[in-house]
Amino acid sequence: MRAIQVYEVGGPEVLREAEVDQPRPGPGEAIVEVAASGVNFLDVYHREGRYSLPLPFTPGAEGAGTVVEVGPGVADVAVGDRVGWVEIPGTYAERAVVGSSRLVPLPDDIGFETAAAVLLQGMTAHYLVKDAYPVQGGDTVLVHAAAGGMGLLLTQLITHLGGRVIGTTSTTAKAELAKRAGAAEVILSSAVDDLAAEVRRLNGGQGLPVVFDGVGAHTFDASLASLRTRGHLVLFGAASGAVPPFDPIRLAHGGSLTLIRPSLGHFIADRSELLRRAADVFEWVRSKALEVTVTGRYALSEAAQAHSDLEARRTTGKLLVIPDAAALAHREETQS
Repeated sequence: MRAIQVYEVGGPEVLREAEVDQPRPGPGEAIVEVAASGVNFLDVYHREGRYSLPLPFTPGAEGAGTVVEVGPGVADVAVGDRVGWVEIPGTYAERAVVGSSRLVPLPDDIGFETAAAVLLQGMTAHYLVKDAYPVQGGDTVLVHAAAGGMGLLLTQLITHLGGRVIGTTSTTAKAELAKRAGAAEVILSSAVDDLAAEVRRLNGGQGLPVVFDGVGAHTFDASLASLRTRGHLVLFGAASGAVPPFDPIRLAHGGSLTLIRPSLGHFIADRSELLRRAADVFEWVRSKALEVTVTGRYALSEAAQAHSDLEARRTTGKLLVIPDAAALAHREETQS
């Protein structure tokens, strides 16, 4: 079968299409024919070696498709089931092997592309606003990169929960997207000299209870400076690079601040929690509390371009890799 392989860590150019052996299911595993794979910064971290995986490996950690084979002892799914999954590497391929306990059955009204576009980021947004910092009605919240796939979901959810979003974006076009998602105010990060001062100005001179920061190195200092006394910085990603080591006394000097660096895997480790979060995300999609926006679809051979576009912030919304070249070509023809 065809799959993307990473033989050495590095830039997007290390993503290479190759012919590999068909996977076979072991005990408790299922083989899924991949209909769509989400593209996430997690994939970039794996490709760069920031989160190391044994070489060679197939990247992609979010997918949806149809179960075509199951191994011994599988009781959670059956052949023919429509499923989605997250945080299991190997989705940039025609088929993937996944532990059956990590597969999420898809409701009839949730399509493959929707599932592949929303599960990882949707469940991330879920634990961020429900657990990492439970957003309350009336909270004013800073969301960095508010027009990205993750930022749009967070902005919608915080607004749905009664919060007020101040977003940051890099362009006026992205600012309009963030506003359509519910952001009350949007700051063009390139147009202000002191981001934290502008945040406080937009909040009546006060700091914020929480900042959701998936950008990392470029925004970390401004995020801390935007918080009120006993505020919370939720650092959930590092799109601009890892935050350098710092002296924790900064948190005390900033007003007894709290910093959390959470990861989705710790919030879906139990299958019942995985299914509960996924069900909530699907219900939010169904009720239109979350609008899923797919803005780019790439063939397997274009995976490197997908990563380049994501890292350069040339995109908004969600990017997908579609392993079935014929299906992708047909979709592009019908949309042109």
